[in-house]
Amino acid sequence: MLEIYKSNEGKALESVDVISKGCWVNMYSPTEAEINRVAQDADISVDLIKDALDDEERPRIEREDGQVYIIVDYPYITHDDSGFPIYETIPVGIVVTDECVITVSLKDSPIMEDFRKNRIKEFFTFKKTRFALQFLFVISSYYLRYLKQINKKTNDIEREVHQSLKNKELYAFLALEKSLVYFTTSLKSNKVVLDKILRFNYLKMYEEDKDLLEDVIIENTQAIEMAETYRSILSGMMNAFASIISNNLNIVMKFLTSITIILSFPTMVASFYGMNVDIPFQHAHHSYIAPLIISGFLTTLTAFIFWKKKYF
Repeated sequence: MLEIYKSNEGKALESVDVISKGCWVNMYSPTEAEINRVAQDADISVDLIKDALDDEERPRIEREDGQVYIIVDYPYITHDDSGFPIYETIPVGIVVTDECVITVSLKDSPIMEDFRKNRIKEFFTFKKTRFALQFLFVISSYYLRYLKQINKKTNDIEREVHQSLKNKELYAFLALEKSLVYFTTSLKSNKVVLDKILRFNYLKMYEEDKDLLEDVIIENTQAIEMAETYRSILSGMMNAFASIISNNLNIVMKFLTSITIILSFPTMVASFYGMNVDIPFQHAHHSYIAPLIISGFLTTLTAFIFWKKKYF
């Protein structure tokens, strides 16, 4: 998909058909024809575009012939077969040329939608450096947003697992821990790119742009700390709740075993009195009362002992 936007004289974002000075070119899951068109019209290498379409590409920053090429990882949400959300990361490429800004990714995302709907304050396509920094800032903000969602889901699962005897909750914990591993790895790689932008002046920045970059670095650092903290907590919770689930199962087994032992006494007494041998008082008119009394006494006594020992 190829989209071209440009801020008009009223500074509103509008869709255009031709790549021109001061525009934003957004590409996600582009076709070969769209890649070749953008490469030719914007005078950039096809390889620069295709690098961002490799889901294993690592974050980096390059500058060549006046063009700055940035690859960072951004978060997105998918769902497994049961509908449980899975948080992952994929690369997005940002190409800043003398004429325009180009973004390339494998998937569309809410991050792009925020810019399309002009929800970002003071976003103008002709301010190329500011746009690139705003894009990086929004990515860091989404990391923080998704980390808070992960923490909320962790708390929800924690409440469920207290009475659970199933592995479903542990699988959910495992999925969240996997997401945190992706986030931590991507955020640390993004930090390297941001530090290079700050130290080596890859982008021409004014004072307010430097302030924005510092805000991006702060957001990214905060996200790293949150991801590492949540990951550590989640790992400890998984070990603890695995023990809890095992303990819950032991409690149930102990309860069932106690009930089985208690109910075995009436069966034993009835079986004894049902044998084809002479037994005391077998010809008495109310002889059936004896096994009932014996069964009741043994059952009550055993139940009382088990209750005192807190077996149930």
